[in-house]
Amino acid sequence: MSKEKKLKKPIVTFILLTNIIFWPLFCLVGVTKMLGLSTWLFVVVHCISSWASTFAFAILFKKIYPGQSFIQFVKSKFKHKIKVSVLLSVSTIQALIFLTIILIVLSKSEVDSIFTLSSWGMLLFYFFKTLLSGPFGEELGWRGFALMELQKKHSPLKASIIIGFWWGLWHLPIWFTTGFTGIDLMKYILFFMISIMSTTILMAAFYNLNQNLIIPIIIHHNFNFFIGIINGNLSDLIMYNAILYGIAAVLIIIINPKKVLYGKKEKSLFYEKSTVM
Repeated sequence: MSKEKKLKKPIVTFILLTNIIFWPLFCLVGVTKMLGLSTWLFVVVHCISSWASTFAFAILFKKIYPGQSFIQFVKSKFKHKIKVSVLLSVSTIQALIFLTIILIVLSKSEVDSIFTLSSWGMLLFYFFKTLLSGPFGEELGWRGFALMELQKKHSPLKASIIIGFWWGLWHLPIWFTTGFTGIDLMKYILFFMISIMSTTILMAAFYNLNQNLIIPIIIHHNFNFFIGIINGNLSDLIMYNAILYGIAAVLIIIINPKKVLYGKKEKSLFYEKSTVM
């Protein structure tokens, strides 16, 4: 039997294919919005577009890991037991950021309600909609594959900065749907990228500490969910997130728990060879 050829530049190819898949899906989201089609259809198409990176990774999998099983690879990303200490640490950091932003918005806002959702039903719907889109749709490709693949050659810190940058740029078309222009748009993009890259550093640290993809999924979900339910100016909210998540990322880098981000001789704390299936 001839040996399958392995992809020479898997991360570059993954990023390119993710964007190639995402752009048409994103345009489809826009079409459903402009045509005034049903809300449920818009939500479904929006969620599907968020899975572009997973679709790209699934398509490339056999070229990246010849002879291996995609299903077994996915299972391996969830096989380690979630550590309560890691989960509590992540939850505490993000809850403190959320509460701090609420206090800031309350001190400046004149609106009747601090939250955008008016009922528990809407809150529950938004919770699961948020979970099924970005967090579930993006983390297998960006963290489960790309981050871990880069950690074969770079420290988790450097790998997270690289992935954070490209993951942030992947959101480029979304920037132009915010309604911002000129300086306001530039400020939004700057704070957005700081938020994304800071969050990616937190993901890398706690993901490597626990070795379960549920951790970055939770971090991603909390970030999106919390910013989405606060009734405030989007530009201000993203700025607050950039500052607070930036501070959290700097502190994690300085503390560097268990030398998880840098300082280890190994290429990767948490790269595991998948078994050939």
